[in-house]
Amino acid sequence: MPELVTSQGLLLLTALLAYLLGSIPFGILVTRAMGLGDLRQIGSGNIGATNVLRTGNKGAAMATLLLDGGKGAAAVLLARGLVGEDAAQVAGLASFLGHLYPVWLGFRGGKGVATFIGVLLALDWLVGVAVCVTWLLGAVITRTSSIAALVAAAASGLFVLALTDGSPLVLTLILTILIYVRHSENLKRIKAGTEPKIGAKKA
Repeated sequence: MPELVTSQGLLLLTALLAYLLGSIPFGILVTRAMGLGDLRQIGSGNIGATNVLRTGNKGAAMATLLLDGGKGAAAVLLARGLVGEDAAQVAGLASFLGHLYPVWLGFRGGKGVATFIGVLLALDWLVGVAVCVTWLLGAVITRTSSIAALVAAAASGLFVLALTDGSPLVLTLILTILIYVRHSENLKRIKAGTEPKIGAKKA
């Protein structure tokens, strides 16, 4: 973690604003705007890009992916530019929590993969790119989004150690643990051999 030099009050304000940004449910907004129905009633009911893809609309899925990743990156970059590096990491965690547990949806949000990658890209672009490549390779090999996400998340801490001074490590490990917590049902389906492949229309 970077040295905490910002006042507690400003860090709390940063966390609140980043949480609110992260809690914007872009998957629901995009599918509603494109007339694709209520995303929570489609596929797995998840609000992320993988479930948006189950509508059959690749454009909507890509828009959701970019917006969910973008809100995490924006929170980090704005906090870094306006406050400092300690605030950037606080904002990264808060925006991620906002996506996972959005107040607007009764604290039932997404699984955080796109936002996770967006946060890492903003914290250190080399780490973010390495995680993206790992996810893509995992997705191509397994054709299973959750497996690709879990492998990429597990590798993220190693990338931080290899490519940075180590200051983002604690945050990265916290985000990784949360990714695994949110994928607990996926892990059960993976073990049972029932996890759907990318593009499948059923949960």
